[in-house]
Amino acid sequence: MQIDYAKALVTGGSSGIGLEIARQLRLRGADVAICGRDGSKLQRMADLMGALPIVADVSREDEVVQMVATVIERFGDYNVLINNAGFGSFAPLMETSLEEMQRVYATNVFGAMLCARESARYFIRQSYGNIVNVASTSGQRGSAGGTAYSSSKFALSGMTECWRGELRRHNIRVMQINPSEVQTNFFSVAGHERPLSDRKLRPLEIAHAVLAMLEMDDRGFVPEISVWATNPD
Repeated sequence: MQIDYAKALVTGGSSGIGLEIARQLRLRGADVAICGRDGSKLQRMADLMGALPIVADVSREDEVVQMVATVIERFGDYNVLINNAGFGSFAPLMETSLEEMQRVYATNVFGAMLCARESARYFIRQSYGNIVNVASTSGQRGSAGGTAYSSSKFALSGMTECWRGELRRHNIRVMQINPSEVQTNFFSVAGHERPLSDRKLRPLEIAHAVLAMLEMDDRGFVPEISVWATNPD
């Protein structure tokens, strides 16, 4: 697609990977809406790039329905969902509570499903659309402490394959990107500080990959791509 034709919604778009994807889309001329739960932060980031801010919690069905309706109303069209909202939670199995598992899945899995479902309703009507799910290399291979987070990304990968099977005949491309470790506030929010390095990935590398996937001519698509740092510390 031509990026300047994009009418995009980026969930979790006020920080980290989502913010950079939204910024790069705007720099290329796309109309972009970003969503998040922190209204003041969301407004600041939206003002900086000229995006449409929508305060919404993707784990709440009513808010997702209204969010997608707002994008369509404000842009007059809608053709790209960047399903990015998510967070990490890491603990050994014996210390993982059902409540924490449910909290992670509410956003990372159920929230992604709700956003894709509501977007697909519109995309099917117009016989065109793009869904990019931001998963993780943690969803390709589990590791100690990853019961909640890794399994949520494995689930997202499974849903991606299901949606692709359903939506291709409607001219809807369903794609997935798997970032490895990216230097954002992801780990600090999860309670695990990581040192900064000029050799590890930045959100910019992930944004570049997403734009490359989108701008391929609509007759083809990249089902899945993983992005690793070349030689991290």
